[in-house]
Amino acid sequence: MGAKVRGISQANANLRALVGDIQGKRVMRAIQSALLIGSAQAAIYTPIDTSTLINSQFREVTVNGTRVTGRIGYTANYAVYVHDPRIKQNFRRSSARKEFLSRGFEDERKAIDDAVRRELQI
Repeated sequence: MGAKVRGISQANANLRALVGDIQGKRVMRAIQSALLIGSAQAAIYTPIDTSTLINSQFREVTVNGTRVTGRIGYTANYAVYVHDPRIKQNFRRSSARKEFLSRGFEDERKAIDDAVRRELQI
């Protein structure tokens, strides 16, 4: 004696829609939130002399299949030398730090985790 189960196709459609929403909009928002928080702190730590370095900051999000990657960087040619801890420099700005990009993300790790968790909640 078999019983008919109804609603299986509707449940599958709802599950596909939920997964599509998580992969699409929610992940992109979570990555953007993390990039905004980290880049804001990195901007505070960025040395400013002529504002060229801080104005050259960029953010990009790339999607490759199911992998979503966020990237922040500086287009100024000398950014790598200012960032390098082995090269000694004196900064005018009191909040300027060596390794400003990586420190900005390390210092805001908890806020980034909270933002990603908040964006991915169902």
